[in-house]
Amino acid sequence: MMRIFGLIGILAALVIVMLLVARQLAPVASAPAGGGATTSPQQIEQQYKKAVEDALKQPQRDAPDDAK
Repeated sequence: MMRIFGLIGILAALVIVMLLVARQLAPVASAPAGGGATTSPQQIEQQYKKAVEDALKQPQRDAPDDAK
């Protein structure tokens, strides 16, 4: 009897995993053809560089007394 419950549990887990994988692999709805909000790799690189530069421009915080 315990083996049957174990087998049912394993099968249920397998079905759940299969559903999650199918949902992850499902094609994503594409952007509208009328000039959707697409971002080129160059734009992403520029945004990343700007974020890094802005982070480096911020004043550094003092370390707590425990870390000194």
